[in-house]
Order: sequence, then structure tokens, then C-alpha cells
Amino acid sequence: MSSAVSMRDRLVSEFAENYMEKLFYFCLKKTGSSTEAEDLTQDIALNILTALNKGTTPTSFSAWVWQIARNRYSVWADEKHRRSESVTGSDIGDYEIENESENVLDEMIHSEQLSLFRRELAFISSNYRNIVVAYYMENQSMRVIASRLSLSLETVKKRLQRARIILKEGMDMAREFGVRSYNPEQIAFVMNGNGGEWGQPWSIIWHLLYKNIFLETYENPQTAEELALELGIALPYMEEELEYLVREELLRKSNNKYETNFPIVSREEQRVIYDANKTIQKPLTDKLCEMIDLYVKEEGAKVNVGYVGYEAAKWTLLVYIFDWFCKNSAGHYCNTQEWKAPYPSRPGNGAWTLKGFETVDWKEPAFVGLHGYLSRDKVEVKKEMDFGQFKFYIGGYYAKTPDHLTYSETYTLWLVCAGKAKDGEKGYIEKLLEYGYIKNTDGVIEPNVVVFDCNIEEPFNAELAARLTALKSEISALIDQVPTISRGYVVEQALEDGWLKYGENTINTIGAYIYL
Repeated sequence: MSSAVSMRDRLVSEFAENYMEKLFYFCLKKTGSSTEAEDLTQDIALNILTALNKGTTPTSFSAWVWQIARNRYSVWADEKHRRSESVTGSDIGDYEIENESENVLDEMIHSEQLSLFRRELAFISSNYRNIVVAYYMENQSMRVIASRLSLSLETVKKRLQRARIILKEGMDMAREFGVRSYNPEQIAFVMNGNGGEWGQPWSIIWHLLYKNIFLETYENPQTAEELALELGIALPYMEEELEYLVREELLRKSNNKYETNFPIVSREEQRVIYDANKTIQKPLTDKLCEMIDLYVKEEGAKVNVGYVGYEAAKWTLLVYIFDWFCKNSAGHYCNTQEWKAPYPSRPGNGAWTLKGFETVDWKEPAFVGLHGYLSRDKVEVKKEMDFGQFKFYIGGYYAKTPDHLTYSETYTLWLVCAGKAKDGEKGYIEKLLEYGYIKNTDGVIEPNVVVFDCNIEEPFNAELAARLTALKSEISALIDQVPTISRGYVVEQALEDGWLKYGENTINTIGAYIYL
């Protein structure tokens, strides 16, 4: 007897501590009135305590409590309907009578599984989530929800019913997030063209979440729900991020699925390319260096390296000649659209193409980029110029020159190279001196870049011409052996061989050139 009394007292205590507040909110949602909710809560509590005092010992206490709650609510709703109908003739549709399909989910939500319910809310689409939150968490009626969301009452009912099924299925299963949810991957990028007014795409693509979205959706279209689960990001946040990436043209959307909007080179593809490049790296670099030595030392009238010295000029010449061969080798990637302007127009007045590269576990050569000038100072264009700055991620040289010159700065540099420094504006002269693109030698303003002069005709002696022609064929044949090759391979090899050198006396502007 004492055991039964002890069990009753324990259940009464558990009910008072864990269920009274939940029952009140359950009743408040159903009745829409705090006064009626209090009355209905007391009625439910009375029935539960009476049953316990009579010795009822339920197998599942939680299920038993909520079953009584639903039963007493149904009685309350029937009585209220009959009273209201006799006075006003109102329709039964004004009351949300419980049906059995709702009962299981309600029990789970109002019991100890509330955390599971919240978890699943994070992975259903906004069409369902907004209704479920309003109904279950904010205690709004279906009519209020329909009005607020500008939906029909029938649509709200159908979506809520569908949401219950989705949520119940999710709460019953063990969720498994994808590997990238706890072990995100990195990705490198190469961009060609001009970025947007807010730094796009560079200001966007460095985010770790975006990198993994790109990797996940490359040639693998996925819904927002699938991505949310794969990356372990709650759907409300994922939806917003995906739409942002679509607006910035980094993703494309079709039939509710998202896909990366630029190519990504896989590790496997990169390994094939790496092995092929390592095979030709040494012979290709040897021949390029021999060609430059022969051409510049013997017949270098078109290339003025005197301003910077031959050792500094080699950095520019090696990469410049390498690019020329890539662009003119039949079938090589460098002869494809990514070398050609105009680039596709992008948000923020940008024009660019982008390529991604999965990170690899072997050492790639240091990247070598090519920057030029931008017409962001909105001045009259007096002359179209060919100016370039190869940017080396070696020895800290990348940061020693600005990312781009303005048009006015570049035009002033051209004036200096053409012997017209006196025509340049003082402010731009000072800025170029600060960057290191020009220098003041005993009061004379001179270039500090490699200068090409295409107006000079160069007669080659027969022996030199024959050797240069042979080298040209040999270099082209080597480049045609590989599907793609980057500037970094020849720079790496030239440094290893000692043909390229750098140190504390190396000028900041290695890699810079301009055409007269």
C-alpha cells in the first residue's frame, strides 16, 4: 500500500513540476483566450489528479497526460460550439478540433522531445517552417496565420499537415550531417578581369562557408534543404546565403536547386596536370632562358632593360615570353576565352571569370598573377596603353606594388618612358615614385620598369635567327604536351637554377612592363 502511495505522490509531483506550464500554453493555443486557457488547464489537471488519487498508474505518463488533455479539449470545443451555434449560428470551422493525425506530433512537441522538434525546424523550408513556428511556438490560430502570410485557410491547413509529417519523420530518425559540416575544405581561386565596386568576387569567395557550398554544388545541383543538412547549417540561414550567391552570379538556380556557376578543378585533375608540368618544367625553362639571353644580349634593341638592369628585367621577360607561347600554342588552354576580353558583365560593374582549385597535399609552385590598370579615376582617355605588372607570391614582392594603377598613373608612367616626364602631373609623379615605377636619378625622372618599343625594326644575323626559330619550335612542342601550365613552374625552375635571383637590392617593381 505504501508503495502505491509513494508512486502516486511521485507522479503528482512530476505533473505539477513538468506539465502545468506546458498544459497552459497548449490550452492557450487552442482557445486563444488566457481566461479560457486557465479554466481548461484546471479542468485537465482536475481529471489527471482525480485519476491518480484513484490509483491509476499509467505505463507512459507523458502519453497519458496528453491524451487526457486532448480529450478534455475536445469536450470543451464541442460544448463551446454548441453554445455559440445556438446564439450566433457560427460555423464549426471556427474551432480547431483535434484530429488523431496531430496528436503524435503535439505529444512530442510538448514532451521531453522539444529539442528534437527545434532541430527539425532548422531543416524544413520556409514555406512550412513559418507556419509551424507561428502555430506551435507563437500560439497563433490558422486564421491569423493565413491572414498574416496572405494565404488561404485551406493552404495553411494543408501545409501544416504536411509539415507535421515531415517533422515527425525527421524526429524519428537519427540525423547524419555531411563530412563538410565538421571538416570543411579549402579551395583556391584564380580570377581574370575586373572586380565589382565592392570587391566582388574576392570580397565574397574567401568565406569558408561559401567555399564549401561551391565544392558541394559543383556539377551536383542540390536543394537548400540538402545543403543545410550536408553542411550542418540551419535552413533559415542557408536559404539567405544561397540567394545572395545567386545574385552575385557565383551560383545558379534551376528548379529549386543550386549549382556552382564557375569551373572547379579537382585534386585528381590537378595531379595529372602537376605530373605533366613537372616533366617539361626543366627543359621548357632552359629553352626560355636561352631564348631571352640570346635575344636581349645580342639583339635587344626593342627591349630597354637598361633602366632596371638585366637581372631585374629577367623576371618580366621570362613570364612575358612564357605567356606569349601559351597564347599562341595551338589547342593550349591559354588560347581559350579566359585570355580574351571582354569578360562577362557582373554585379557592381564588374567583368570577370573565375576558376576554383581544390586544395592539394603536394607543393604547387608559387602563384604568379598579372595586374594592369583600371579607369576608376573617370578621366578623359588620352591613349590606350599596354601596361602590365606580373605579381609574384615570392619574397614578399606581391605586397610591394599596388594591386592596380589608375589610368592617370599609367598615362603618367607612359609619359616618363616616352621621355616626356615634364608633361606629367606632379601628384601622379610623386605617387609613381612612391610605388617605385619611376626613379629620380640625379634630378632626372626615369622609368623603373621594362620598356618595349615596337617601332624599332630588328635585323637578326642568320645564325641567331636560325637558333631563335629552332627554340621557338622546341618551346611550342613542349607546351603542347600538357593541357595546362602555369607561370609558377618556369619561375620556380629559373630560381632553382639560379637564372633568377632576388635579394634586398632587388627593385620592388620586378615584373612590370609598358609598351611605347
